[in-house]
Amino acid sequence: MTPLYLDANATEPLRPEARAAAIEAMDLVGNPSSVHAEGRAARRVLEAARRQLAARFDAAPADVIFTSGGTEADALAMAGLAVPQGAPGAVASDNAAQPGRRVLAGSTEHPAVLAAVPEEARLPVLPTGEIDLAALDAVLRDGPPALVCLMLANNETGVLNPVAEAAAICHRHGAILHVDATQAAGRIPVSLRALGADSLAVSGHKLGGPKGAGALILRPGLHLLPVTVGGGQERGRRGGTEALPAIAGLGAAALAADPAAATRLAALRDRIEALVLGNASGAGASADLIANRAGFAAGAAAPRLPNTTNLVLPGIPAETQVIALDLLGVRVSAGSACSSGKVARSAVLAAMGLGEAAGCAIRVSLPWNTPDDAPERFAQAYAAMRGTLSQRNEVRATSAA
Repeated sequence: MTPLYLDANATEPLRPEARAAAIEAMDLVGNPSSVHAEGRAARRVLEAARRQLAARFDAAPADVIFTSGGTEADALAMAGLAVPQGAPGAVASDNAAQPGRRVLAGSTEHPAVLAAVPEEARLPVLPTGEIDLAALDAVLRDGPPALVCLMLANNETGVLNPVAEAAAICHRHGAILHVDATQAAGRIPVSLRALGADSLAVSGHKLGGPKGAGALILRPGLHLLPVTVGGGQERGRRGGTEALPAIAGLGAAALAADPAAATRLAALRDRIEALVLGNASGAGASADLIANRAGFAAGAAAPRLPNTTNLVLPGIPAETQVIALDLLGVRVSAGSACSSGKVARSAVLAAMGLGEAAGCAIRVSLPWNTPDDAPERFAQAYAAMRGTLSQRNEVRATSAA
């Protein structure tokens, strides 16, 4: 049987529209920065993709900066928006006029963000996985102005953060809010203006586009200090020749990704939880469930992405579950794909207070082309995996005794 791919939060399958756009762009020989006919043809494709992203995310085309992906978009925001006064290249805009910005981030953010933020600058989350707004407000009351980094949807649990509320708090205290929207984009409606965010990061391959392209999208008037300079591309904000085929695919994928499909994916996700968890579905990380070694869906008590469930099976390591399911033809993961293939105790679930159970969770994320029979196929494989691994654990426990 064809393998069942349920790891969309790592990479969505390529959409036909994105494939066609990327292949067409590959045939263009010109550099988008060249002024001759071939260069202008390439520039038209580049600017068309810019307009497509601006339309999808409710922004101005001039404020869309193409990057190599979501990680670079996050890094560019953190380095370019926390602008100290008098820094080389700084201009007299609303954020550059400040004496400097500390960078704060939620404790469940993507590794691309957390790697640049020390422990003491990480904001707590509630047991549901949502940012603690009261803690954010308290932190911002004291100290210099801040750049706050907050993901719209968590990559492991799918939990949605109250970004609009966080934006209001940030702006009340003179802070800038950067939102990592890589997982939410294309799965739920995302509007820069409606969220009140100052910047958004998106990634092509999370939308069903090619790998190798992403974007940082700014609100009008926000100054960004460039990190990569030298070529003048992207209006001087990100140097280097743009990856035109990947960007063309990104633009096409952004328009093809239909948030209205969320209803179907949510129904499939809920069916998976009902089949493998029964009455435990949606119960969250209750102490009784953990004590009884029963499975549960982490973050199910909060609003979530329609395509994502995080299944915790206490006592059985995540890596073991992932490998067993892979051998059964089901592809899932144990957290972020940006950890160089390593499977470790989830920092996201640990921040939510799951303790040892944080090392026993798998992420099931449904792609746009998930087949209708996916819940039943997954449940069959999950039952086989759970039965085999639970039996092995019981044998080991008996032998140890």
